[in-house]
Order: sequence, then C-alpha cells, then structure tokens
Amino acid sequence: MKAGIHPAYEELNVICACGSTFKTRSTHKGDIRVEICSSCHPFFTGRQKLIDTEGRVDRFQKKAAKSREIAAQRKAAADAKKTVH
Repeated sequence: MKAGIHPAYEELNVICACGSTFKTRSTHKGDIRVEICSSCHPFFTGRQKLIDTEGRVDRFQKKAAKSREIAAQRKAAADAKKTVH
C-alpha cells in the first residue's frame, strides 16, 4: 500500500441502544451508535414474531386444515367401502 493516501483504519466501539457494546475496526472517526444489534435483534434472540399484514398465513392455514379434513373424509369413505365389500 502507498503511504499517506489511505485513511486510518482504527479500532472503535459500536454502542447499541440496548446497551451492548463491541469493538470493531473502521475508517470512521469516533464511536458508532446503532439502534439494534445481534444481542437485541429478534431474529438472533429467537423472539421473532411473524407479522402478517395481509392475512396470507391465516389463509394458508385454513386451506391446509380444509385439505387435511377432506383427505380424512376420503380415507374414511375408502375404509368404509372396503368393509362393505
């Protein structure tokens, strides 16, 4: 690397709104403040909730339940048909 043309790559602190901090390296001057980190993000903590604004999940679950119900009725009808003959 040529001397004098690259920005300083120094260690700094990343501070989250939840209070968690960690060190990283960057050309940014000073500490970096973030709103969410891996310590408090729902995806990484396992507290993720599925937000379904258009009702797609409900429609799918209803369709799947109806499909299972129809399959059970067909199986019952087939079993009844076998015992009659």
